Amino acid sequence: MPSDRTIMMETAAAPVASPGDFVVLLKPRVMSLVVFTGAVGVVIAPGHLHPVLALVAILCIAVGAGAAGCINMWYERDIDAIMRRTRKRPIPAGRMAPRTALEFGVTLAVGSVAFMGLAVNWTAAGLLALAIAFYVFVYTIWLKRRTPHNIVIGGAAGAFPPMIGWAAVTGDVSMMSIVMFAIIFFWTPPHFWALALFGTIDYAKAGVPMLPVVSGAAATRRQILLYTVLLLPLTLLPWGMGFAGPVYGIGAAAVGLVFIWGAVRIMIEKSDEAARWMFRYSILYLALIFGLLVVDNALKGII
Repeated sequence: MPSDRTIMMETAAAPVASPGDFVVLLKPRVMSLVVFTGAVGVVIAPGHLHPVLALVAILCIAVGAGAAGCINMWYERDIDAIMRRTRKRPIPAGRMAPRTALEFGVTLAVGSVAFMGLAVNWTAAGLLALAIAFYVFVYTIWLKRRTPHNIVIGGAAGAFPPMIGWAAVTGDVSMMSIVMFAIIFFWTPPHFWALALFGTIDYAKAGVPMLPVVSGAAATRRQILLYTVLLLPLTLLPWGMGFAGPVYGIGAAAVGLVFIWGAVRIMIEKSDEAARWMFRYSILYLALIFGLLVVDNALKGII
């Protein structure tokens, strides 16, 4: 049996995490965009969901996304300790024990899926479980350290939220929800590759085979341009399908052309400044695309 002195020493040595550290584990900046796109799926889906249940669905999406980020931080604590961008996170900084983070993430993951199923419907809950599992097992554990295509395939995890929101209202998966999934899926590579361009040294040091590390900056710039060009007609599909009107169509075309201009600028300037601009704009771009869907849906019958 350990002595009182031993217990006191272990207690003193144990990391003491603050509430803010638990919030950081949830990756709130990433979660905010995930929650927004999920909320858009709830808002524009045909049918009716009680406002309280709609809020519950959005909360479950948020908690599920946070849980995936939390488990990701637990698994990647060795990488996070090397990279400048992540070394101050709670686990590598020594403010939280890895086991605490894992237990917190698993609890949130199970709780969010169960609550979604019991309160809303099990289709949405199943999609939420799939999104969490895909991010943790396919992207984080299987792909990220093995292939430069990690973000292309793994990006599917972040594309689920609008589909989950849609299913929360309708109880099914329709073509429009698949289109929203596809928009985020094709948006993810240029978004993350822009980040990887000005973070290449960190990724190389950590042994993460991001595209600029494996294939070089020039190949990465070409891929960014390719994906942004492919993304433009994809974002116009809601208009072409008749689900959205001209407000969305014209707006999506305009912000999409700016996105392509950013990719061309990266090709021409070949600078970290251009890559940083592209990364920042990509976040705004996705928010604008999904925001336009909400605005267009609200204006139906008015114009």
